[in-house]
Order: sequence, then C-alpha cells, then structure tokens
Amino acid sequence: MSDAEVVVIGSGPNGLVAACVLARAGLKVLVLEANPARAGGALGSEQGTLPGFVHDVGAAFFPFPRKSPAFRELGLVEREGLVLHNAAIESCHPGPDGSVACITRDADRSAQLFGDPRDGAVFAGLSRWFAGIEEDLLGFLLGPLPTLRPLLRLLPFDLFRVARILLSSCAGLSRRLFRGEAARRVFPGLGMHVDVGPDDPLGAAVGFMLGMTATTAGYCIPQGGAQAITDCLIKILERHGGSVRLGSRVARVLVGKQGAEGVVLADGTSIRATRAVMADTAAASLMLDLVERQHVPGRVLRFMSRFPHGWGTFKLDWALSGPVPWAVPEARQAAVVHVGDSIEDLRRFTAQVRGGALPDNPYLVVGQQSLVDPTRAPQGHHTLWAYSRVPANPAGGWGMHAESFADRVDARIEGLAPGFRGTVLARRIVAPPDLEAMDANLVGGDLGGGSNQWNRQLVFRPLFPYFRHRMPVRRLYLCSSYTHPGSGVHGMCGYNAARIALRDLGA
Repeated sequence: MSDAEVVVIGSGPNGLVAACVLARAGLKVLVLEANPARAGGALGSEQGTLPGFVHDVGAAFFPFPRKSPAFRELGLVEREGLVLHNAAIESCHPGPDGSVACITRDADRSAQLFGDPRDGAVFAGLSRWFAGIEEDLLGFLLGPLPTLRPLLRLLPFDLFRVARILLSSCAGLSRRLFRGEAARRVFPGLGMHVDVGPDDPLGAAVGFMLGMTATTAGYCIPQGGAQAITDCLIKILERHGGSVRLGSRVARVLVGKQGAEGVVLADGTSIRATRAVMADTAAASLMLDLVERQHVPGRVLRFMSRFPHGWGTFKLDWALSGPVPWAVPEARQAAVVHVGDSIEDLRRFTAQVRGGALPDNPYLVVGQQSLVDPTRAPQGHHTLWAYSRVPANPAGGWGMHAESFADRVDARIEGLAPGFRGTVLARRIVAPPDLEAMDANLVGGDLGGGSNQWNRQLVFRPLFPYFRHRMPVRRLYLCSSYTHPGSGVHGMCGYNAARIALRDLGA
C-alpha cells in the first residue's frame, strides 16, 4: 500500500471535503474508510427494507449544498451536477388537534400556512429579514474561529436582533414572537435535531437557523439518495489525484519526532503520511484510542474520558405501498414533518430522555424523500424515514426495547395519519448501537458530534484551546463535526481544518 503526503481518517462529508481541499492544493491525499462496502459514513444510501426502496442511512435533508462556502467552492451543484429537489412545503408541524404551521421558500405562502394570520405575518417578515443577512450570518457561524469580519458588515440594528435571538432559549424566542401554539412549537421542535431542549439557555440558535435556512435554500433532497453527495465529493477528490480506500480501519496514529507521521491499520499495515494526518473521527476516539496516551496531555485525557455526548437516536425506515395518509393535507406535500404537539409536550419529552426513560409520546423528524424523488421507490410506492431522540442505553438494553419502541413510533404516526399502518410493506429498525456500528463517529447514536449545548460550542468545541482543529500532537488535525461549526452536512469542519493545515504546511 503506497504512502501519501496527507492521510485522512474517515470518509464522512467533512473528511472528504478536507481531502478535496488538500488535493486541489497539490498534495497527495489518501482517505481511509473502515466500511468495506461504501464511503460516506452517515452520508449514504442503501436498500435497507425491500429491493428497489432506497433509504438514506443517516443525514437525509440538506439546507447547505447551495449555501455552504465549502460546497460552493467545490462546485457540487454547479460543476458536478448534483441534482437537488425541493418539496412544495419544506417543513410541516402538525398537531393532534388539527392545527398546523408550515415553512416554505415563499414568504407569502408561509404567511398563509404558519398558524394564525398574525403569526404568519411575523414569520414571513422574519424570513425576509433573514434572507438579507444570511450570507454574512453564515460566514460568521460557519467560518474558522475567530471570524468577525462578516458581522462587521451587518448594521447595528441587525447585530442587536441577531444577538437577541442567539441569546434566547427556543421556547423564549417562540413565546416572544408568536401567540399561537402551532407557531410556537416550530423552533423548539427544530432545536431537537440536536440535544437542545425548549428551555435550554442560549438554545435558540439551532432551531432558528434550521427554520430560516428552510426559507432560503430549503431542505434539499439529492436525487438518488444522500450517497449522491458523497459520490460527487469522491469524483472531485479523484480528479485531483486523491483516492479513497475502503475496508481500511485505522487502529493507531503513528507519532514520531515530527508529530503525526502516519497510521497503522487494524490488519497491521503501516501507511506513512509525510505532511499531516486529518481525523474525521470522534474527538474522544482520536485522543483515547488512536493516539498513544503518552503523547496526550493529562487534562485532555481526563476530559475525553468523560466527553459530553448528545442524545441517542432511534431511526426507522419503511417501505410503503403509497404515500402517508396524513390527516393534515399540508403534511402530504412536505419534505419533512416534525411531530411535537406543543412546547409543553417537548418539555416533557426532553425530561424523559434526559432522565434515561424511553419517551411515551415520541418527538419525531419524519422524512418523505420519495414525494419529490421517484428514484427512491418502485412506481406508485414510497419510502419513509424517521428518527426520535432517546437515551443511548436504556435500562435493559435495546434488545429488550427496540421492537416495542418502534411500535410506539408507528402509533404516533398513525395518530396523525389514520391508515398509515396499512401502507407499511416492511420496516427497518436502527437503534443507537446500530448507528454506532454503521459509523463509529455516532457514539451511542449521537448525531451531533457531541453535545450541542451552548457551553460545547465555539472555542469549547471540542475543548479549549484546541478549537482551531490542531490537536495536541503536531501535524494532527481533527476535522469532524466534533469541531466548530459542528453538526450538519455543510463540510465546513473539514474545509476549515484543511485551510488551517495548508497554512501550517506553507502549501
């Protein structure tokens, strides 16, 4: 096996973006992926239920392919021809009482669908304001720390308004903006894409940004599955001389006089990296398992041994004989349906998960990719994708609970879509241990690259002072979502890490 100038551990979107940036700069890059069947980690697709039904194994809806500086520079859409679809409604938030709030990319239509007319007008005004500041705000939130220049382009009133939003809790922001429960449950529901409860201090950023990006680029659905994004990144990498090797699990990072000098695979093969090693891995796995501990400061070892992870994730895939028969008509046109009855319901859900209990009324993120991408299922049929947040290790283990909790999720959807069970042809259960087996970065089913609480962001991600991707070992860089700016398929963790590495290498 040949050596390389840069070895990248892991072929998730951040690892591939880092590899592409480095290869475009003229370095010889080798990406090592443990999975023997495909690259991409949680960014992939497979036929997991019945033949002909294509399911996204992890990430499934993408606001960033058209907006991320990394993807725009690499030309995923413009040059590589990635085909993206959008539904008529990006996100639908139905309640058991028949109330509904919806987000679309048309401000006027969102105003008509966002609960009562007053709340609709407020949301439409918010989305128009956001469209004017989005590029600068994303530049600040996604760029390498410290990135203040984009903020300096905002007017003082805009800065004040952004600060007031980001310093709020999701519930606090919703109560301040809206008066109806349909509208008020939207931002707190979106915040639960990570481990942010409705009342968590400074928790509004996630819900607000997910809600607002739905009004601009929308929740894009890649034609053929999420694997299409991975495949585009691999094409870019290979065109610039880089390569990906499957079935190559890294067991150890080689550390010498120069710092990180290569890796050893699980089969004993050594691969030299003459310039740098980039790790698209979990932070704790890198510091505790891949780097020998004598090379890591004691303070870092102690923190990594108790690394704060986010909630676990319980995912289901279904093969359906037809579309989901939602009682609320708007949900039948939505890319994503968020199931959470009210702020109080989401508070109760949060308390149960944090207390180690399986929620009795699960919050759900439900994906309907096949509504706009007919390649996902045989003609006239559909796929469905959904997840809930759960404790990573419930009492008794997932072997005891997986089927019954999946039935609870089915019942939750049936309550909002009478007749749903009658459309189910097959069901696949993916509990937290299954997610971690699929992608070692998803520790305990944590989708967010560690906790996304306010004290695990910015300079504290993953640990001060290692927030600029440089690890305690020279020439070793962490480029996964465990670094700033965190979770989401935007590739910016890899992009920022690669730019910093190039600066260090003088390349």
